[in-house]
Amino acid sequence: MNYDLDQFGLSKEELFSRVDHSDLESEKITAPRYSYWHSVFRVFFKKKINIIILSILAVLILFTYLYPLFTEYDKFGNLLDSATKHLSPKVAIKQLGFSIHWILGTGAAGNSTFDAIWFGSRISVTLAFVCAAINLTVGVLLGAVWGFSKKFDMIMMNVYNIIANVPYILLISVVVMIMTASFWSMVFALTITGWMSIAYFIRTQVIIIRDREYNLASKCLGTSTAKIAMKNILPFMTSVIVTLAATEIPSYISYEVFLAYIGMGLSDMSLGRLIFDAESAMLTPGWEFEFWSPVAIAAIISIVLYVVGQNLGDASDPRTHM
Repeated sequence: MNYDLDQFGLSKEELFSRVDHSDLESEKITAPRYSYWHSVFRVFFKKKINIIILSILAVLILFTYLYPLFTEYDKFGNLLDSATKHLSPKVAIKQLGFSIHWILGTGAAGNSTFDAIWFGSRISVTLAFVCAAINLTVGVLLGAVWGFSKKFDMIMMNVYNIIANVPYILLISVVVMIMTASFWSMVFALTITGWMSIAYFIRTQVIIIRDREYNLASKCLGTSTAKIAMKNILPFMTSVIVTLAATEIPSYISYEVFLAYIGMGLSDMSLGRLIFDAESAMLTPGWEFEFWSPVAIAAIISIVLYVVGQNLGDASDPRTHM
């Protein structure tokens, strides 16, 4: 097929000019730059439901940590006034005036149920975050080494087989009974073996991917086991670790509430302690808000933390970034 080169308006030299070859330029790939965390948040915020749930979580966290800073709460402030005790929201607002403090009624001491919930939430949520941070850090690091080292695997499997057969809630209860039921003793009870199941799960995941080609190549080049675990394995399991966090954080809130409900929890005013103190109000007509309000808030916080973590874990999977 013949072409009329004049139609291009260029001389033959311009049309057929020599292009220099560069090995460096030929290796470059023309593609948009990839940022892992940018892609994670792009996928996460792509779903409108995640924005709604994250907004709910933000409101809960703000009330949990900021509201108590700007509120003076005295549980026994109305103790001598019998007319302020066990009031429903409607009666409390009518008797004490409209205020955010009375929208959930009053408790057994005439105290604001609304204020008590957020002061209690601060203790329970902080406990959950501290325990999750300790257990995840220890569990992930030890699990990564556990999956690589055969000698360490033999030792840890024996330890795991012994400890895993002891009911976790029973172990926590015994530790709390031996020690004073304080915040840090509860942290100790929840973390003394809480990292074990996480480490075992990470160990299983490491075994699955440790013998892949790029890890074998690193090993042949003399890379240490610890460096392979930290650089090659753990970043690959980001979505798994985020998903673990999604299940761990709400579980510690549940443990704290359960232990307090059976009378073995914190002596401080946590959500569990509020539920325990209001147990008698559960079936008493007109007093129900004292019991069901902290139950509802504990459930909402746990569910929202779980859903946000699960969805963030899904978004952390590189296969969803396509």
